Amino acid sequence: MPSMSSMPNWMKVETNANVTFDRSYIILMVTMYTIGLIMAASSSMPVAERLFNDPFHFVFRHGIYIGLSLLIAGFTLQIPMSWWHQNSGKLLLLAIALLLVVLAVGRTVNGSTRWIVLGPITIQAAEPAKLFFFCYLSAYLVRRRDEVMENIKGFAKPLIVFGVLAMLLLLQPDLGTVIVMFVTTFGLLFLAGAKLWQFIAVATVGVGALSLLAIFEPYRWRRVTSFLDPWADPFGSGYQLTQSLMAYGRGEMFGQGLGNSIQKLEYLPEAHTDFVMAVLAEEFGFIGISAILVLSSILVIKALLLGRKAINKEKYFEGFFAYGIGIWFCFQAAVNVGASAGIVPTKGLTMPLISYGGSSTIIMTIAVVVLLRIDHELRLQSLQATSSNRKSASKSTSKPKAMSKASSKSTPEQGALDV
Repeated sequence: MPSMSSMPNWMKVETNANVTFDRSYIILMVTMYTIGLIMAASSSMPVAERLFNDPFHFVFRHGIYIGLSLLIAGFTLQIPMSWWHQNSGKLLLLAIALLLVVLAVGRTVNGSTRWIVLGPITIQAAEPAKLFFFCYLSAYLVRRRDEVMENIKGFAKPLIVFGVLAMLLLLQPDLGTVIVMFVTTFGLLFLAGAKLWQFIAVATVGVGALSLLAIFEPYRWRRVTSFLDPWADPFGSGYQLTQSLMAYGRGEMFGQGLGNSIQKLEYLPEAHTDFVMAVLAEEFGFIGISAILVLSSILVIKALLLGRKAINKEKYFEGFFAYGIGIWFCFQAAVNVGASAGIVPTKGLTMPLISYGGSSTIIMTIAVVVLLRIDHELRLQSLQATSSNRKSASKSTSKPKAMSKASSKSTPEQGALDV
């Protein structure tokens, strides 16, 4: 087989043109889908049998969510990043509208009103709100980057928009989503070049406000105190965390084996959603948890590197959007695993692409597809630049070659040098 250096130029272009997508995103997404479906089957069967007299109820639904996510992914992949940029304001208004609708007519479960019911379809409004807000924030940083870097006014404007969304989310209430959006917003502003003293000032205010929200809301304060010492009330406020810690303890290094979890037998609440990692730890041990963290870390690192690549190519909106998705995935995965392991208080956040849930699965899929689209457009830009450079080079050399052939007939020595 000929080497790349011996191939004609047109063959090299065709070979590169075939690689216009980073297929590792698809491999990561499908791998995490598969793990999530397996864990949904393992962790949800006991509760599904009791509630619906069908142990595969949640498995079938999660399979439908994955199929629907793939269909939406195929459609989303055709949308250019310029569309996201141009419609970022409209998407933000849609996010606000969804949060208002859920407060008006949403379904209440366990004291939280977070779901919009449309027949057989249930939409968790907070999930698209995160993606749309990060899209808006990325577009804002492109328009007002100099203002963000130079004065407090540019820094404060996106925080006002965040405050509106946070207020609507706290009315549900959904403090976990507020914290994820808060951290991602600060990360993007920092990467956009905001000054350090601005971060210190606003972070102090933000942490203080979140602390007050926890102190003056009884159920949030119970979560904080139970997180600090869950064994003080193992059958009350610390029940869920103590059961989760038992699952981690039983898993040890290699786990008890798939299907052999005891905590999923309705000892651990929300075993197939917020605490699916505890069941995975019990059945696959430290090795299983490490594998999931490695997959998530690869996805996050790829998103951050893609953002840097886009910024270097002066694709600022795409770069900030990729950064936002990377920070979002990283922090949400860290909070989910940390909550089930007793490292941070429980926040009710899903594990990206792993936990059961239609809205989370679909929105996380769209976010990965956005990364795939950004990578695709950057590759096309590089291919087009390479192709145009080669065409200009071939045009500039064609005339001297013709002249050299003519001169070679009269001067053999010069012809030999041209060859």
